[in-house]
Amino acid sequence: MRLTIGLAFACLSLNAATVRSEPGAPVSSDWVKGFDNQARLVAGQAVRDGQTALYAGVEVAMPEGWKTYWRAPGDAGGVPPDFDWNASENLQSADVLYPAPHRLSDKAGDTVGYKGGVIFPVRVVPKDATKPVVLRGKVEYGLCKDICIPAQADLKVVIPPNVGASAELTDTLARVPQTSPRSGVDPKLDTWHFDPLAQKPKLVLNVETSAPDKADAFVVAPGGIYVPLPKRVANASGKAVFEVDLSVDVDLKDLKGKALTVTMVDGKGQSETTITLK
Repeated sequence: MRLTIGLAFACLSLNAATVRSEPGAPVSSDWVKGFDNQARLVAGQAVRDGQTALYAGVEVAMPEGWKTYWRAPGDAGGVPPDFDWNASENLQSADVLYPAPHRLSDKAGDTVGYKGGVIFPVRVVPKDATKPVVLRGKVEYGLCKDICIPAQADLKVVIPPNVGASAELTDTLARVPQTSPRSGVDPKLDTWHFDPLAQKPKLVLNVETSAPDKADAFVVAPGGIYVPLPKRVANASGKAVFEVDLSVDVDLKDLKGKALTVTMVDGKGQSETTITLK
């Protein structure tokens, strides 16, 4: 049975102004403190897949023991982050990326997210690359320890056309799952099969990995459709096998024909791929 976490009905409204930066340097907003967390925006040129481009980052820092959530919070429930850039100026698009998450287990059950802190990278495309981007983000996210609290941060940073390189963002982008796994580094989906006629319909994932004991997998459906967390059922030389029980809290008609994103991590690397249930 799917568990849910009760949320305290408190919302933390945070506001951050821009911190000025020298020409050719990365930029950031002030840290803004909330209830046992602080948030800010950072921005600069960063490298992903060998390509340099303009990125921002929503950075959330938390004390030891606190966690925040991935885009799919897991079986025990939670609040996935939400990003609103509509008040920005000179912004063509802002696409949020997610670093590889972790399975977090406690007495409430299993969730998926990050402890201690996280930077959510944002690919920023200006309307006019010769002018500054005024990036305004209204960010909502959940925080949990003994209680769970929804937080809201209103953040702003001005990104000049000559903004410098950000090693911090490049490092964060290296932890974002890619669709082209690096040989010998990233886990990848070797094979999979869907068994809808079994007594308990299930999805089986065979993940090729150099660290089967540390490997994990997560499945996300479009539109917020719930997919249970995969359960490890076997380890073998270079393989970790996971099953997704689709017999409880799932309507198979909602999943069939949809592109499901499979994210795989193993402590050494990470990758993503899509599959479609027939």
